Amino acid sequence: MLSNYLPILIFLIVAAALAIVLLVLGTGIGRYFSRFHRDPAKLSPYECGFEAFEDSRTRFDVRYYLVAILFIVFDLEIAFLFPWAVALGRIGALGLGAMGIFLGILVVGFIYEWKKGALEWD
Repeated sequence: MLSNYLPILIFLIVAAALAIVLLVLGTGIGRYFSRFHRDPAKLSPYECGFEAFEDSRTRFDVRYYLVAILFIVFDLEIAFLFPWAVALGRIGALGLGAMGIFLGILVVGFIYEWKKGALEWD
């Protein structure tokens, strides 16, 4: 039983060791061998290639968040289609009907967001 988990344990040990080595090289020793050196011009804040006009902590328009949330919601719902498509031969007509209902709700939600103007970018 324990021998079944040995490859996983070896993989975790190698992954942790590699992560530690890369962190040490990247933060400690790596800065001495880097081609790029820190200077004030490279470390200065910029926005689109020029100095910022105002404080960077200003409020964003809510549409940025709305589009991001809509993308995540629809992307995750579409991700449910892949396991359904793989198992379609085993789940039969009941699975097809359930996915039809799911896709119907998805389309109704998409049309609702479209009609409300959530996808418009003024």
